[in-house]
Amino acid sequence: MRTFSKLKGLPVYSNSNADLLGHIADLCLSSNGSVIGLMMEGKGLFNRDRFVPIESIQALGENGVMVGDKDKLISIQNMKANYSYNTYGDIRYKSVLTREGQKLGLLEDVYFSEKEGTIEAYELTDGFFADIAEGKKVIKASGESLMISKDAIVIDF
Repeated sequence: MRTFSKLKGLPVYSNSNADLLGHIADLCLSSNGSVIGLMMEGKGLFNRDRFVPIESIQALGENGVMVGDKDKLISIQNMKANYSYNTYGDIRYKSVLTREGQKLGLLEDVYFSEKEGTIEAYELTDGFFADIAEGKKVIKASGESLMISKDAIVIDF
């Protein structure tokens, strides 16, 4: 299990020839909360930003991400045309509510399983001073129970 905040900025390498392909920029989620892949900032002038599908990731290490075949990376333009998704940047600091309407806090980070492509837990904050006094809350995810809108995130709790 891994948090996105520790993954952001890691280099992405090709497993076939060890070429540096770019760096992780964002996490992509389906509307029901499953992880569909990673956004990668391209390296160099002609290498554009790419989408790395979760099934193309062979390993997520402490110091880098290994992908199997760089030909399976998708341009951001093709990704936008073929996928419906939200990014971590879209959902960070959104209000997290239960289905009963209780506000749990603001989304700070997500814990996810890179092998299964699922969110395992949510890290929530109530603000700087509350975090110091009480600490951040970590709420375990319960299956595919996430709904993301432009205004809030609703989870089963």
